[in-house]
Amino acid sequence: MVAIGQGSKNSIKQQFSSMGSNMILIRPQSNVNVSGGATISGGNLQTLTMDDIQAIKKDAPDISFVSPAVQVSGQAINGGNNWPTQMMGVGADYFQIRDWQIAYGRLFTSLDDKALKKVCVIGQTVKTNLFPDGSNPVGSTIRFANIPMEIIGVLTAKGSSSFGQDQDDVIIAPFTTVQRRFLGITWVQTIYASSVNSQSSQKASDEISDILRKDHKLPMDGSNDDFMIRTEDELISTMSSTSQLLTVLLSVIAGISLIVGGIGIMNIMYVSVTERTKEIGLRMSIGARGKDILNQFLIEAILISITGGLIGVILGVSATEMVSIFLHWPTEITMSSIILSFIVCAITGIFFGYYPALKASKLDPIEALRYE
Repeated sequence: MVAIGQGSKNSIKQQFSSMGSNMILIRPQSNVNVSGGATISGGNLQTLTMDDIQAIKKDAPDISFVSPAVQVSGQAINGGNNWPTQMMGVGADYFQIRDWQIAYGRLFTSLDDKALKKVCVIGQTVKTNLFPDGSNPVGSTIRFANIPMEIIGVLTAKGSSSFGQDQDDVIIAPFTTVQRRFLGITWVQTIYASSVNSQSSQKASDEISDILRKDHKLPMDGSNDDFMIRTEDELISTMSSTSQLLTVLLSVIAGISLIVGGIGIMNIMYVSVTERTKEIGLRMSIGARGKDILNQFLIEAILISITGGLIGVILGVSATEMVSIFLHWPTEITMSSIILSFIVCAITGIFFGYYPALKASKLDPIEALRYE
């Protein structure tokens, strides 16, 4: 049960890590502008601009990379093949923020962005569907919203995100190209940033908040922010809380099992004391002290629980492997959980074995010898 819980948490962390390195996401606040009683979609708000990007680059020392982003959905066409996907317009820093490598070809640069070049890199899903013959797409021209785009690179595969979205189903082009040629807008839909390290993530987020409030002339108390900031740590914490709840639930079930097992040990020891009453009387009559009898039965109880724990560890490891192989659930067996199980077993043996052992140590030798 611990292996399943730990595996789930690690899986969540790995999936979020694939989204980016110390990533910080800034989007327009979706509940600021209201028209006719309806909340305007965050993507249609015009509260973020390139001036904000420049201010963050200049005044946020804990930010290592920052990139604007816009996106548009459409049909990508290559000859007789087509595929519905989305095109993202980003800055050159975006690939550093997302820790996204190029499989072959090259990434576009800031010069391509300034020149509004019609170039792009594509994800593995787009490549598979537009070039089903497996040919190298670098140098080929595809059409997106009736605009020709030259493929200059293919990205490495990232797989599905934590929310089940295919991260490889994307075309990425220079920000200015998508912003002006495809969307015809002047604002920024999303800002991606990354902190210099994971420890400074919250500090970097606070720096961005202060910069945007100052530039947008908003109250510094955050009461009327026209943007929202999400850090990778916050996303991991939100998702991990669900996994933590599962771990607690499994621990409660395990705790109930331990109590039931402990009561079983106590009953076994009671029966053992009753069946060996004459033996106890005989040992006491030839000099055994009460603490000797106590230690004898207490050690037996501990050995029973530890032996059960050893068998349980073997079955637990085997069950964990079977869950991983047949159900494909993420699991992780840690040495600390194995050590903890043995400690719990010993404590269970001592706790539930003490009273029967104490009862045996206080038997009267004469009455014990007469017992039938």
